Amino acid sequence: MRQLTRAESAALLVRRRRIDQAFGSLCLVAAVIAVTILFVLVGKLLADGASRIRPEFFTSFPMPKPEEAGILSSIAGSLWVMVLTLLITVPVGIAAAVYLEEFTTRKTRMTEFIQVNIANLSGVPSIVFGMLGLGVFVAVMDLKFSILAGALTMSILVLPMVILVSQEALKAVPRSYREASLAMGCTKWQAITKVVVPNAMGGILTGVILAGSRAIGETAPLIVVGAVGYVNFLPKSVHDRYTVLPLQIFDWITRPAAGFKPLAAAAIIVLVLALLLLNSVAIFIRARSQSKA
Repeated sequence: MRQLTRAESAALLVRRRRIDQAFGSLCLVAAVIAVTILFVLVGKLLADGASRIRPEFFTSFPMPKPEEAGILSSIAGSLWVMVLTLLITVPVGIAAAVYLEEFTTRKTRMTEFIQVNIANLSGVPSIVFGMLGLGVFVAVMDLKFSILAGALTMSILVLPMVILVSQEALKAVPRSYREASLAMGCTKWQAITKVVVPNAMGGILTGVILAGSRAIGETAPLIVVGAVGYVNFLPKSVHDRYTVLPLQIFDWITRPAAGFKPLAAAAIIVLVLALLLLNSVAIFIRARSQSKA
């Protein structure tokens, strides 16, 4: 292989720097375009819907008249679904993550099969989980089109996310913590519950919050399992019919009357703010746990 001369090396270095600068400029242009589109969309939403965000907007039910309509029932339905989803998902997800990371010291074909399928399930389109929920929870278990059926469907949707994030949080705990606990006479169960899981709690909570934010932002699976766009009452039990905020937005957008468009924009603003709040909490918890580590 011929050795490059000093002039050829300098020319090659200059060319690489130009390529790096061109790539950096391209990335900057892409970022500017994305941020510009985001600001345009947010500005359009604020221009259309900010005037409709009033106290009565949060305390009124959907009505046939746009000037009287609100999002009380959809907020209540979203909270029902999110809380039930987390109550079902969090214990199962954390327990599965602890088993896969702490109790399966040797990777067998079974554990590898489980791990691969959990990773695959995290990438399955949400409508597939809706069809599964319709077939299992609505038809076989006869839960009908209820909040419980919707929450169970959302639980299997977000469960892979909780498991994978919890596994990563458990992996981040140094092995020396486990070894020190066992050396001091703790059982494996005590080491996990008293040392490993508390030190991984920041990452686990991040995954739980992100799962909750996805639960209130999904629409397709809930449409399949019976969520409706117009509900003018508050659910009183897990067996009642319900609506959620994204579905209420969809219902208003599809209505021909022009007065419903500002209502949909206002509801989108509320949904975006809720998602931003949940994601900000997740970022804060992760940053705080990393700073303590």
